[in-house]
Amino acid sequence: MSDRHVIIGSGPVGRATASALRQRGAEVVLASRSGRQGTAAVDATDPDALTRLTEGAVALYNCVNPPSYDVWPQVWPPVAAGLLAAAERTGAVLVTAGNLYPYGPVRGGVMREGMPDAATTTKARLRAAMTRDAFDLHAAGRVRAVEVRGSDYMGAPMGDNGHVPRVVPRALQGKSVTVIGSAHQPHTWTDVRDMGAALALLATEESSWGRIWHAPSNPPRTQAQAVNDVLASVGKGPVKVRALPTQMLGLLAPFVPVMGELRETAYQFTAPYVMESSAITAAYGLEPSPWEDVCRRTVG
Repeated sequence: MSDRHVIIGSGPVGRATASALRQRGAEVVLASRSGRQGTAAVDATDPDALTRLTEGAVALYNCVNPPSYDVWPQVWPPVAAGLLAAAERTGAVLVTAGNLYPYGPVRGGVMREGMPDAATTTKARLRAAMTRDAFDLHAAGRVRAVEVRGSDYMGAPMGDNGHVPRVVPRALQGKSVTVIGSAHQPHTWTDVRDMGAALALLATEESSWGRIWHAPSNPPRTQAQAVNDVLASVGKGPVKVRALPTQMLGLLAPFVPVMGELRETAYQFTAPYVMESSAITAAYGLEPSPWEDVCRRTVG
């Protein structure tokens, strides 16, 4: 019986998923648009190309990471349509690496599986529509789909793609760093390895299909705590963690476009933003990696 898995997206989550699958002996095809760094080249907006790549696979993973927030409206719809078409044509389980955006601001700040996707902002509505379309086809018996949602990532150096990882290089030099929103609100952080482990496992757990799961994640830490925990994990002393007020994002937007895009999700760092992930532990025994290990791996 085939144990072939096709992962679209070669960023930290895609590579973590590939590693988890290979550890159990699965055959893995890691694909990206560029085909660089040992990946297969594929245009995820081309359903015919995706179908050819996915033929005979157990699962097709959406680990795509668009290059920047401002291109989401152009990038995501054709990619999502291509993945759905390939999953329907081949019978591969569609396994999606999701995020928490679709929930929007949550009263009390605690997000649990089964909550409605109630966000109204552009990026959140895009992701919510992708989830809805996949599960509508799942309910109709046309595809088999499952989604794992994680919070902001740690556990690997990610440059500007992670709120904590992006400030770590400066903090390692003993310099103060600046974060968005507030440095002192509790926030859930998801280890990229734990996300990959969850995606790899649920792809073959039929009982998990047709719903959203949260990746196993450690108890929340503030941005200041997370930054200084990373430093402590490699024997470095703490640094001062300052906050960039959210109103400054609008002022900076004309000069740094991504700052304007961050305004939509700035609420994640101005109030508690906590993801409950005990369901996946109870159902499948997946637990988050030890926090100190996550912090150490964030350095590289």
